[in-house]
Amino acid sequence: MIDISRQLVSGHPTWPGDPPFVVEPMAQIARGDSVNTSQLHASTHTGTHVDAPWHYDDAGLRLEELGLEPYVGRCLVVTARGPLVGPEVLEGLPQGLPPRLLLHTGQPAHWETFPGEFAAIDPALIRELSRRGVQLIGTDSPSVDPLTSKTLDAHAACRETGLLILEGLNLSHVPDGEYDLMCLPLPLARVDGAPARAVLFPAGSLPEAPPVGG
Repeated sequence: MIDISRQLVSGHPTWPGDPPFVVEPMAQIARGDSVNTSQLHASTHTGTHVDAPWHYDDAGLRLEELGLEPYVGRCLVVTARGPLVGPEVLEGLPQGLPPRLLLHTGQPAHWETFPGEFAAIDPALIRELSRRGVQLIGTDSPSVDPLTSKTLDAHAACRETGLLILEGLNLSHVPDGEYDLMCLPLPLARVDGAPARAVLFPAGSLPEAPPVGG
């Protein structure tokens, strides 16, 4: 089992303009309480997280309408570099790809500050992945679009093709290759996304979930 989620601690860097991620102690045994409890303050797009289509499409599905099937099953981890990852990353790969592709763009395991520059995804890659049967695209970058983008072209391409998005992975310790992915977003209702725990297993360890819409 390989954990590919970013560890969340108070002060974890968040998207500029999003509220800070804070964990505040509440009840404490050391103060005489019977238990220890904490309170969370977070954006739905903190750390490793999924984007529900409603995040970038006002007519799109919200998180609870997606189910877990898209986030469980065979995936391929591929190293990709450059400010914009295009279809060239697929050179040498078979035409038939697993339903999920995770891009290791070189982000470190831990962010001390929010990365101002990171590899975004060319909409042409998203369309090619859709043509080849991919249902979900994941990245270790905080977004599939550049930090300063106003048009969100990669998100728009995902809306057009139906590809789902998983962002903020920690792939720094993962060799390229096929795995089985289990990604479990928090079961929040009526939301645009949620933090997730994402884990890789050796390929063939998990039963393949039915395709989206299947």
